[in-house]
Formats: sequence, structure tokens, C-alpha cells
Amino acid sequence: ITTLKPRIEWKKIQNGEPSYVYFESKIIGALQNRAMLLEPASLLITNATREDTAQYRCEVSAPNDMKTFDEILISLEVQVKPVVPKCIVPKSVPVGKSAELHCVEHEGFPKPEYQWFRNKEEIPTDPKSSPKFLNSSYTLNTKSGTLKFSTVRKEDSGQYHCRAKNPAGEAQCGPQMMEVYDLNIAGIILGVLVVVAVLVSITVGICCAYKRGYFVSKKQTGNNYKPPAKGDGVDYVRTDEEGDFRHKSSFVI
Repeated sequence: ITTLKPRIEWKKIQNGEPSYVYFESKIIGALQNRAMLLEPASLLITNATREDTAQYRCEVSAPNDMKTFDEILISLEVQVKPVVPKCIVPKSVPVGKSAELHCVEHEGFPKPEYQWFRNKEEIPTDPKSSPKFLNSSYTLNTKSGTLKFSTVRKEDSGQYHCRAKNPAGEAQCGPQMMEVYDLNIAGIILGVLVVVAVLVSITVGICCAYKRGYFVSKKQTGNNYKPPAKGDGVDYVRTDEEGDFRHKSSFVI
């Protein structure tokens, strides 16, 4: 540039919307305290963040130059290293059941891809590609970080951990144990039989109690009271004070 004071403008284009970064010889907008212009027309951004990812257009107007106007469009992608992902591993799963392991990380940019490891050995995306995982029935989604077993085996037990990785770096969670155990079918059946036996015993006991009159109410007992038959020479009367029967006459011997 030979023009003594060319007109220089920088614009940030994000989501299709342009905004000034450098205008009338000064930095403005969101980058006011984090950017500066370097000679002749370079833009320096310090402490870049993900929000700075955008397209930047520079326009130079130099009336005294052979080319009086020029512009350039630059795409900037600020990459951020992933932080330690959150890993969710079931502690125990019965043989033959399904199981899901999850790995999530939200800070890295661009979005990271995920790798799973068992006992420090990487789990391949395709189980058929490794003899150690050939008989495993799992699917691994490297985009979502989900490792899903449709039917777990005893051999699937082990220490699992996940790694999140993008061009800026990587991070991983600590190992977590997943135990695959056998179901005790005999114990389950025995437990059910014991419960059934207890319920039957309780039912039989209640029926016997009803038959023996343990559950007859006091009201019913009072209403059904029958006075004893009169004996020879004995007359029974009931008084209000005593609330019961007493002799009216004496025995004659």
C-alpha cells in the first residue's frame, strides 16, 4: 500500500450478520479490548474464545495505489480442548441383559469424538475387527459417546473409561468397574415358593380363626345371650342395678 492513509475496515460476519470490528481507525464492538490493528492492515485477536469463530472481511481503499480497492474474506475457527468427560457405567449387569455406557463432554470445540476402553485397551468401533471383541454384541457411537451392549457376557466385565478428542486436544474420565454376574435361577424360584407358602399359611390361619369364633364381635355375643333354664324352685329375675340375674327365692331342701 503506497497511499499514505488508506481507509481500512474489518467486519465480523457471524450467522450471516455483519458487524464492525475496526472502523474509522479504531477497534469497536465485542473485540474492543481484545484486538488491535497491526501494520499495514492485519488484525490481531488476543484471548480468543469460541464466540470469535466467524468470517472476517477486510476492506482496503487506497486512492493513490494502482489498485484503489481490495478486500479479503478469512474464516476463523477457534478450537477448544475438551474437558474431562462425564462417564456413566453400570456397576453390575446380569448375564444376557442389555447395558448402556455413556460419555458426555460439552466444552470442547469442535465437538469431540469419543473412544471407549476396557482394561486400558481401546474398544474398536466394529467388534469383528478384533479377535478379543469378536463375540461381543455391542455398538459404539463415536459421535454421541454411547457404548451399548445388546446382550452382555461374562467376558464383558472389566474397567471401562472414555476419552473425548478433537483437534485441540483430548481428555478422559477415570476407570469404572462393570461387573457381569450370573442369575441364580434356583434361588429365585426358592424365594418365590417360600413367599407362596407363607401366604398360604396366613390364609389357612385366618380361616381357622373364623371357624373357631375368634373374630365374632362383642355386640353379636351380647344380643345372642340366652338365660339358663329355670330349675326346680328357683326363680331368676334381672335388676337394673346389678345388670345380671339373681335368685328371687331360696332353695327348699
